Amino acid sequence: MSRLVMKFGGTSVADLERIRRVGRLVAAEVEAGKKVAVVVSAMAGKTNELVAWTDGAGAAAQGLDPSDDEYDTVVASGEQVTAGLLAMTLRNMGLRARSWMGWQIPIVTDDAHGRARIEDIPPEKLGAALDGGEVAVIAGFQGVTPGGRITTLGRGGSDTTAVAIAAAVKAECCDIYTDVDGVYTTDPRIEAKARRLAKISYEEMLEMASLGAKVLHTRSVEMAMAHNVPVRVLSSFVEPGEAPGQGTIVCDEEEIVEKRIVSGVAYSRDEAKISLFGLPDHPGVSSEIFGRLADANVNVDMIVQSHARTEGAANMEFTVGKRDAARAVDIVRAAQKEIGFQDVAVDEDVAKVSVIGVGMRSHTGVAKTMFKALADKGVNIQVISTSEIKISVLIDAAYTELAVRALHAAYGLDAL
Repeated sequence: MSRLVMKFGGTSVADLERIRRVGRLVAAEVEAGKKVAVVVSAMAGKTNELVAWTDGAGAAAQGLDPSDDEYDTVVASGEQVTAGLLAMTLRNMGLRARSWMGWQIPIVTDDAHGRARIEDIPPEKLGAALDGGEVAVIAGFQGVTPGGRITTLGRGGSDTTAVAIAAAVKAECCDIYTDVDGVYTTDPRIEAKARRLAKISYEEMLEMASLGAKVLHTRSVEMAMAHNVPVRVLSSFVEPGEAPGQGTIVCDEEEIVEKRIVSGVAYSRDEAKISLFGLPDHPGVSSEIFGRLADANVNVDMIVQSHARTEGAANMEFTVGKRDAARAVDIVRAAQKEIGFQDVAVDEDVAKVSVIGVGMRSHTGVAKTMFKALADKGVNIQVISTSEIKISVLIDAAYTELAVRALHAAYGLDAL
């Protein structure tokens, strides 16, 4: 009997009826002969409610910082409720089941409360329970420090929990159930011709997740790739036996026979462009700027530098997340006199659009196709960045949907 990890997100367990639906999906796998561990998120909206109780918003809030260990004690409770309810549901269906909290397994993490990273999951207790025929219902998102304090893994942490559990117990697959039936070539809300992919490589999924595709959390994909855990994305809004063979498998590139040049088009509107004018054009300036931003935990993405009209001066543009934009501007302004640049400007009316595909490694002309498709639609490119399997451009936010549709057609993704 093979081991299987199933993970259900907040929308999949949003109420008691949906939890009963999840119970039926779990029961179907048990009846098929699988040893099943189930990882659950908090019910939809519950984590936001718990955070609001702690973060100082409202009369009853406690004003806890996310790095406070008691903050984690509060916000981790949402998953505990879901785990208990699902375990009770499975028992009512005649299955042997029990709930597991992170500290009971244990899921050992570092002590970075609110954003902890998993360090170890001893498989003995959980493995023995699975081998004994028990369905283990595990509270996602949470762990425990070596000193015994509850931690949380940050938003999307239940996906990471599920993959880590699958790696620890050597499961044949980690099934992530969500409100969509797989990974698509682009956002179906923008392009009706978007197609579901049967398989996608870890690297492609990692790029899509980092660029705004919300199907899987970035950290969970990183962990799946590191431990070579196959991940399957499925919809929880079907009854067992419906739509057989649906979903998308995230796997090693070598397992994909037909490698597409471009697998998908992703976009992010959570971008802000910061422009620095009249920078001294000599060594150490970039190090000073980005060192200060790094020290303040501001993540920088696209960077381009060009010569200014003034001799010995340069202009620089880079992007950060919108929520970091004001802070990033304050940081560079504080260093203006020391660094010696003339001015700084910020533009939040931008979007990043990317094409992604492992086939780029062995094919030419991908950039040419992208730039021509955008030019034909009158879309101006402000910044360009590339990697081995990705090309990203920064454009005016008003052209986001037009650009996505144009690129989706240009690479023939609507014909898959």
